[in-house]
Amino acid sequence: MSNPIERFKDMGKIIKRAFFSSSPDLVGLVQTMVSFAEKARREGLLALEEDASQLEDDFLRKSIQLVVDGTDPELVKAILDTEIGLLEERHSQNKKMFDTMAELAPAFGMLGTLIGLVLMLKNLDDPNALGPGMAVALITTFYGSFIANVIALPMSKKLSVRTSQEVLSRELMVEGVLSIQAGENPRIVEEKLKVFLPPVMRLLLEESKKKDKNEAA
Repeated sequence: MSNPIERFKDMGKIIKRAFFSSSPDLVGLVQTMVSFAEKARREGLLALEEDASQLEDDFLRKSIQLVVDGTDPELVKAILDTEIGLLEERHSQNKKMFDTMAELAPAFGMLGTLIGLVLMLKNLDDPNALGPGMAVALITTFYGSFIANVIALPMSKKLSVRTSQEVLSRELMVEGVLSIQAGENPRIVEEKLKVFLPPVMRLLLEESKKKDKNEAA
């Protein structure tokens, strides 16, 4: 009742994306952006149009296409930042649905307990019914706490993690695209994008570069 019915119907898809979607490949993304920077320096920005059409990521494809079309850098950044902001808002609304569930579930559990106690008090003249009646009354509190702390709150936090990962990858794309548009040296582009990587991923990037050099040799 607290959310639009369309969002409630999509709950299954939201849960599936939260648990079964893979984390963004930031190392691969940096390598892709650096390769685009190298190609743009050699052949010009228009040479990226064919590569952009083959990209699976809609956001990155749109970013490269804006640059290829000669869009002003400030406008490119404004468009992409707006899209990131709207993505965060959409994800926030999905997260709030589970936050609301976590907030209300314990209260409904207590409501069930109170109803159970009322029914139990109706049978005070039967001592044998008090124990089972109390057990039934208390189990609803357990259900409410279980739903809140085992399902709703973990889902909310999981969605926050997924949002942070996706926003980070898109911010990396924006920085890379703007650097390519500015005609910066690919090495500088790589150093700027490595800032987005945690130390472990930076090591993976360096190891991948060494492996590529050895294979080329």
